[in-house]
Amino acid sequence: MKPLDHVFRRGQSRRNLLGALLAGALCLPFVPAHAAFPDRPVRMIVPFGPGTTTDTIARIVAEAMAKPLGQQVVVENKSGGGGTIGTSQVARAAADGYTLVMGTVGTHAINQALYKNPGYDPLKDFAPVAFVGQTPTFLVTGSGSGIQSLKDLAAAAAKPPGVAFASAGSGTSGHLAGELLKARLGGEMLHVPYKEGGLAVSDVMSGQVQFMFYHPAAVLPHIQAGKLRALGVSSARRSSAAPDVPSIAEQTGSDFDLVAWFMLYAPEATPEPVLAALRQAAQAALTDPQVVKRLGGQGVEPGGESTRDLAKFEQDEIAKWSDLVRKSGAQVN
Repeated sequence: MKPLDHVFRRGQSRRNLLGALLAGALCLPFVPAHAAFPDRPVRMIVPFGPGTTTDTIARIVAEAMAKPLGQQVVVENKSGGGGTIGTSQVARAAADGYTLVMGTVGTHAINQALYKNPGYDPLKDFAPVAFVGQTPTFLVTGSGSGIQSLKDLAAAAAKPPGVAFASAGSGTSGHLAGELLKARLGGEMLHVPYKEGGLAVSDVMSGQVQFMFYHPAAVLPHIQAGKLRALGVSSARRSSAAPDVPSIAEQTGSDFDLVAWFMLYAPEATPEPVLAALRQAAQAALTDPQVVKRLGGQGVEPGGESTRDLAKFEQDEIAKWSDLVRKSGAQVN
């Protein structure tokens, strides 16, 4: 044997082995990275603070989605900017299905007209996962206000100096519902924006402000305790949370129909197989009787469907709420 033959043969053997391994690898089927989705916890961003209606709903849904997904769904609150901060963060997140946002009528409809630059486009930057549900707002007044009905409210607004209505902030669904009511009933109705909805509810109860529109979960306990009186609901039909309260539409014979809604979104470029897994898990969660019951306790009628034309629904909602924003003159920046 020549001096370097054994070295050459050993190197040749290694090359042959590497070649065989490479050839074997090429014969294996290609498995996309999302095939095992999810293989770690999924984040669900809530663009509002803890304890809000959106936060409560997100936590109910996240808990229920964990079982069909086989992974935890962790809720994270990213509040600020009327929901624009957390929502824009998800718009810029990796489109891999591991970052979702619990969108609302505010983040994905109202903010388009309310903010000059919300930091995202609700139609172009997101892929709908599931319509979680919707809820009307309740038109409430303090039990000691002397206003017993919608007719009484219209009469009070017609007399100088009129009435005042509270909201959780300029451009919120409660503010815009009040503006629409003013357009329907006439009279003088002064908008008083608050930094926080709970403070507004307290002032309505005490009679410092005559009325407001707000979510059922926040006002129903006070209605049941006799501190607030419900004059109507903002949806076209009555709410299952309080079926004895008539809708404003039926009382006025108008097309008054405003609801707050909640929709789960992923970033737009999320692969279809990943979206399919998320939609299947969301649908399983939203049709679970216990979830339906828990959401109902928040005054929410669950959607439980992911096949409806959500894009068309969102386009219609943007058009409707944008018109209200323009007519109200509300603007944040």
